[in-house]
Amino acid sequence: MKRSNKEFSDNLKRRIYYFIIKLVKFTYSLPKNDRLCVIATDQLIRSGTSMGANYVEAIAGSSKKDFTNFLTHCLKSANESKFWLALLRDTNKADRITVNLLLQELIEIANIIGSSVKTLKNN
Repeated sequence: MKRSNKEFSDNLKRRIYYFIIKLVKFTYSLPKNDRLCVIATDQLIRSGTSMGANYVEAIAGSSKKDFTNFLTHCLKSANESKFWLALLRDTNKADRITVNLLLQELIEIANIIGSSVKTLKNN
């Protein structure tokens, strides 16, 4: 059975939202006295929440161009979040297993968004 675009969009919005909640909670576990962790926390909060806000704006967009533009910004924010998570993992500032779980979910979300952007730009 084929899902409607609205159902797909609502499910992805929910998935992004719950990812952001996990991301924010993860940042609470980072050391508050480590310069890299403080900077990465600020950046993750910005890029992660930006991803959600841009997705919400995309689905409320008034045109295909608007939709594509906001989805593209959403993807850029997801990619920035991947960078900060990988940096924390690879500098041993955060639990590797936790970061890898977050990255796995973020990569899946980014792939869905990226595929949507590609389809929109090709049509």
